[in-house]
Amino acid sequence: MLKKNPDGGPREEAGQWSTLVTLWPYIWPADRPDLKLRVLVALVLLLFAKIATVMVPFFYKAAVDQLTLEPGSATTLIVVPLAMVLAYGVGRVMMILFAQIRDALFAKVGQHAVRTLALKTFEQIHRLSLRFHLERRTGGLARVIERATKGIEVIIRFTILNTIPTVLELIFIASILGYYFNLWYLLVVVVTVILYVWFTFYVTEMRIAIRREMNDTDTDAYAKAIDSLLNYETVKYFNNENFESRRYDSAFARYETAAVKTYTSLAYMNSGQAVIFTSGLTVCMVMAGYDVAAGTQTIGDFVMINAFLIQLYMPLNFMGTVYREIKQGLIDIQMMFELIGMEPEIKDSPGAPDLLVSSGEVRFENVRFSYEDDRPVLEDLSFVVPPGNTVAIVGPSGAGKSTLSRILYRFYDVAAGRVTIDGHDIRDVTQASLRAAIGMVPQDTVLFNDTIAYNIQYGRPEADIEDVREAARMAQIDTFIEAQPQGYDTEVGERGLKLSGGEKQRVAIARTILKGPPILMLDEATSALDVNTEREIQSALASVSKDRTTLVIAHRLSTVVDADEIIVIDGGKIIERGRHRQLLREKGLYAEMWNRQREAQKAQEKLVKTVTEVEDRLLPEADRRTQTAK
Repeated sequence: MLKKNPDGGPREEAGQWSTLVTLWPYIWPADRPDLKLRVLVALVLLLFAKIATVMVPFFYKAAVDQLTLEPGSATTLIVVPLAMVLAYGVGRVMMILFAQIRDALFAKVGQHAVRTLALKTFEQIHRLSLRFHLERRTGGLARVIERATKGIEVIIRFTILNTIPTVLELIFIASILGYYFNLWYLLVVVVTVILYVWFTFYVTEMRIAIRREMNDTDTDAYAKAIDSLLNYETVKYFNNENFESRRYDSAFARYETAAVKTYTSLAYMNSGQAVIFTSGLTVCMVMAGYDVAAGTQTIGDFVMINAFLIQLYMPLNFMGTVYREIKQGLIDIQMMFELIGMEPEIKDSPGAPDLLVSSGEVRFENVRFSYEDDRPVLEDLSFVVPPGNTVAIVGPSGAGKSTLSRILYRFYDVAAGRVTIDGHDIRDVTQASLRAAIGMVPQDTVLFNDTIAYNIQYGRPEADIEDVREAARMAQIDTFIEAQPQGYDTEVGERGLKLSGGEKQRVAIARTILKGPPILMLDEATSALDVNTEREIQSALASVSKDRTTLVIAHRLSTVVDADEIIVIDGGKIIERGRHRQLLREKGLYAEMWNRQREAQKAQEKLVKTVTEVEDRLLPEADRRTQTAK
């Protein structure tokens, strides 16, 4: 779905730096001076926090030196040490206070970047063409976006609020050690930090590969879980709960293995860090102890250098986590930027005008189309749907019927020929205006997990409740809705599963009525319904299609007998066309399909009649037995 770097070499590093550069405009947005001001103030507070941080050991040293002096006056004995201790406490408070205010100021900057990029990604996903969505894995894609939005926060928090302060603190401490102590102290600290950072980065690089494996297995397990839950009924139909559990557990077992490696390597890294830093600290403390014994340094100096190094250890201790999280965050954001950078397969032409529908004539002219180069679906297909007329497309499964709706909606572009509406090639007008002119009632109606009113109003979000009620009345579903305890506020459940097939179809029809398009597309809108429900839906559809240009893709031929023209396609080509009676007289594929469906319908009606007669005979007998028992 998304590209992955083949290795961890320079190309990956370049890509991550490029990602960081791409992210910067969202942290420093050109149109938000208030956020820029927050960034500047936060950076100033960051500097103040680090100054306060390096000053704290000085107050600590002064307090210790005063307390270890020979007893003198009361002022020297009490006031001066107390002042130093208070200064030490104030310094620690200011250090924490500046850091917290900085974090609070930067929170809005970070969340604005997260929100902006999340919205941009969401819009891009809807902008991408149908082929991308047919090939995607919903759970995996959701996981990529989720990790990327978290990655933005990680980059901001660790890069600006952790890495930069740590570097500043290291520079301050190195300068102080070089100035107040001799260069041997500075050399020990520099060597310790270099060894510490090298070891941390070396181990973290190994851990990143493990972490990437863990993320991949996590994505796979999550996608399998989502896929299984979305197909809950299918799982039940085939009694495959155990199979799904084994499949999910197998994916999670790989995650478990990677996770164990992650924590094991973390223990190894923490142990190595502790050995390196403690060795450097011990060497410095031995040197300081020797200098105190020699009288060249005070006990306060001994305490101060210890405080500096312990203080430095805290941010260094998180260096591996920071490095790993920054790098992983960059990888996750990079995947999101790749998603944002994808070009839609179907795009508007530069300067494309909106489609203005006058009469609503739809014309397919010598259309050729294939999903794959070696598998043609439509070949040299030509027909016209005159304004206000109904044209039906019928044929066996796989003939290419539903492909016509995808082409008309411009989910795909034709390979040759053209499709026009009122003489305008649909490739030359905006997709938004094209789709606004067409109403669709699909075979598989999927509703949003919201109320009936919301799902009907989706056809025209700005419509008021009275328009919604009128659309429901025209779709012949108003009686059903008003009989519900919650009325139009009745929840339909995930994908509309709380409603029956006929009820869902009526909601879809009401939604299309509310949209009020001049052109109507019915894509096998009743093929999944029983005969009685189909007749009721057909009545509603007849009302909707009145005075509209209507293209019907049908499976049940009984639904198109009144069409102005019926076009029979097979193998992507038109093999018959005409009205219902004319096609029956020709005794071709249409007549064959008609007879087959009539025989199946008669057999079904006969079966229903037989079952009814058996029930009628058995029920009185059951009633007599009940009376006798009483």
